[in-house]
Amino acid sequence: MQIIMVLLTVLAGMGLSVEAGLLGPLGSQVGKLWATLSIFGVGAALTFLLMLFFSPRNSPSFSSQPAWTLTGGLLGPVYIVALTLTVPVIGIAMTMIGILVGQITKSFIIDHYGLFGTPSRKVDGRRFIALFFIVVALVLMALD
Repeated sequence: MQIIMVLLTVLAGMGLSVEAGLLGPLGSQVGKLWATLSIFGVGAALTFLLMLFFSPRNSPSFSSQPAWTLTGGLLGPVYIVALTLTVPVIGIAMTMIGILVGQITKSFIIDHYGLFGTPSRKVDGRRFIALFFIVVALVLMALD
């Protein structure tokens, strides 16, 4: 089952690269914030349809959740605006590797300390070596 989840995340990552590729030209035509709004509008409509047909009918309401758990939605627009601004300047590959460095670095902190209610997974030397190579890839690409 774990290999299926890894493959799913790889496919999702490929989708993010496609999304970044679409946002650059869209942002240059209609404006960066309009491009961001369009991505979220289409995504919200699709999510609504999926919820309509596949969501359990007796799930807890948003109002019963701690407020801090709902703040993650604030990060999505920041991410999309960053994609829209950076892709035309530094390209999709450089943008994605930069995002990857940020994601892995922050993920190590979240995993290590078990933040946001996630189980604690200690960061070991192998993981630091992996992060080092990702940073090296970013530096090598930046030297272009």
